[in-house]
Amino acid sequence: MIGVHLCGIGVAAPGLAGWDALRALLAGGVRYNPRPLEHAMPDALPPAERRRAGQVVRLAIAVAQEAAAHAGVDAGALASVFASADGDGENLHHICSSLAGAAPEVSPTRFHNSVQNATGGYWSIAVRSQAPSNAVIGLDGAFAAGLLEAATQAAIEQRDMLLVAYDLPMPAPLYALHPIDCGAGLALVLRPQPRGASLARLTLGLAPGADETTAVTAMRAPELEALRCANPTLRALALLAPIARREDATVLLPLDGGDALRVRVDAAR
Repeated sequence: MIGVHLCGIGVAAPGLAGWDALRALLAGGVRYNPRPLEHAMPDALPPAERRRAGQVVRLAIAVAQEAAAHAGVDAGALASVFASADGDGENLHHICSSLAGAAPEVSPTRFHNSVQNATGGYWSIAVRSQAPSNAVIGLDGAFAAGLLEAATQAAIEQRDMLLVAYDLPMPAPLYALHPIDCGAGLALVLRPQPRGASLARLTLGLAPGADETTAVTAMRAPELEALRCANPTLRALALLAPIARREDATVLLPLDGGDALRVRVDAAR
């Protein structure tokens, strides 16, 4: 079992700009009003990188900045894990289309944006970070895989960690291979030991053989369950709901391959 403390949250999803909006929704204080995802332009990125960065990078950096500010930590000092189901699908679409054309040429910018750790590279430039960073790809289990990786690093290395999960729908025909119906990003700041305010203590362990349709924790409200299923990053809603309601709970988050991550949430009162 691995134990960490959750100290900061950043989120962007359809109709939900920030943790305060999502917390009110999950706590039952407001009704969900779905609206298109607001695409951010993080001011932390220098102008040159801002021009090169795609929407998926901008989304990830925006929620990462919110989580670091929420936790009251120096963003540049955080080691990081970036987790995604598919990476930059729009960029992949353009590369594949170029290679399938009559003159197969790939722009250097699109090529360097195609690697999975490109988002972490843009983040390190934005906040002038020299801390370690890695990338996790996990299809519909990407959030849980990233959480497990970040929590493991926090516990073993005894350092604060930033987890950033993000995905946008891929253009056709790639969309048919892995449908994602909306864009979303989520960032968490995790600490091995409580220092200052903590939103919850998370205790993680594997749950082999769990199945997405029968064992994984779902949302109570149908509209929130639809949102949870619309984007792999939003599988995290099941984890965030008891935190928003300040309730203790045990939730199961899907991992790729039929297993699940069991998380005990001891929420701050």
